[in-house]
Amino acid sequence: MTGYKITKVWARQVLDSRGNPTVEAEISTSSLKVSAIAPSGASTGTHEATELRDGGERYAGKGVGKAVDNVRTLLDRRLRGMDVRRLEDIDLAMIELDGTQNKCNLGGNAITAVSFAAARAGAMAEDMELHDFLCGNSRVLPVPNMNVINGGRHAGGNLRPQEFMISPCGAKSFSDALSMGVEVYHSLKTVLKKGFGAGAINVGDEGGFAPPIDTSREALDMLLKAIESAGYAPGKDVFLAMDPAASEFYTEGRYDIDGRSLSTDEMVDYWSSLVRDYPLISLEDPFEEEAFDCFAELTSKVGKKVQIVGDDLLVTNPVRIRMAVEAGAGNATLLKVNQIGTVTEAMRAAEISFESGYNVMVSHRSGESEDTCIADIAVALECGQIKTGAPARAERTAKYNRLLRIEENLGNRAMFLGKGSFASRKLVRGTPLNI
Repeated sequence: MTGYKITKVWARQVLDSRGNPTVEAEISTSSLKVSAIAPSGASTGTHEATELRDGGERYAGKGVGKAVDNVRTLLDRRLRGMDVRRLEDIDLAMIELDGTQNKCNLGGNAITAVSFAAARAGAMAEDMELHDFLCGNSRVLPVPNMNVINGGRHAGGNLRPQEFMISPCGAKSFSDALSMGVEVYHSLKTVLKKGFGAGAINVGDEGGFAPPIDTSREALDMLLKAIESAGYAPGKDVFLAMDPAASEFYTEGRYDIDGRSLSTDEMVDYWSSLVRDYPLISLEDPFEEEAFDCFAELTSKVGKKVQIVGDDLLVTNPVRIRMAVEAGAGNATLLKVNQIGTVTEAMRAAEISFESGYNVMVSHRSGESEDTCIADIAVALECGQIKTGAPARAERTAKYNRLLRIEENLGNRAMFLGKGSFASRKLVRGTPLNI
């Protein structure tokens, strides 16, 4: 395809899945016009790239008019004439123009939307799939980790941990894993409705149910029952995963969880007991975002049995990933492009994680859209793991449907590592995991 020089960079304000404004960027060349949308998180790490919001009364202060204007003016002038096939150059130009560590001048939301659009435009200019443009000959489909019970800021009830997930690692292929996850999701719907009434199957921000339960063990027990009711074996066909997002229930050295106030030492014991009693394969942000020592202690105790993932701890930032590696804090990185700002920076963070023996799980945000770039990024990295919500709500299923299409396009070349995705790259102080 000819016409690979940028002729215009544009943006508009659109809505995310929570009904809040976000940035849609549009890149044009003489022969194509491509758009992409930045996501937005509810529980965000302090060290994330800054979302630029307008304040004031319109959209309750959450408008993104300033970020949109930055794309239409500053980024348009800077990027015109650049080659869409050279994503790294485009991303670097935006980083240099912004000039800050946290993207606060132009707005991380503006930069992420343009980076996504540029990546997609580059792929189209080369007549390639996005995942192949980002990393040629990629063929590993990820295990879908589905948030099927929502708590914390995703739901609004008394359940403090934010996400309770199912991970169908025992499947033979991505499409089989998706089918298993869907079946368990609908089984859970039946289990919750029978146990708690129709109100229990209201859904949270990420499509998971928000039942009136108060403790982690209640939620995990519901998942075990749903897995078995769907005809699968917990810990063989379908595993469990959690994202407590512990910074959200941490105050002055203590964690408010399950109706109790626990010290950091008690929290280490709390998570260790859940790993012992349930088929957990991944545990994300079990402590607040600066607790490298607590992450290290838990990794030392249970890191051979379960993946300990840093999200708010690491914020897809190479500097913090290296800090965690040095401290032995965790053994996996959650990858969110809008935490760091650009596609190439996020992929560099993944590369550093892999080099350090950490696994990578590509992730959505709670405020999502119909954009599917992260599905291609997961395949491009061949990380074998993605979390993008329950198999419900169009902004979540769009990613799963994109992965189904990629799997179909790959045909016999498609690979699915299943449980091996959680153990293939991670090291705990030099010792392979025994998941």
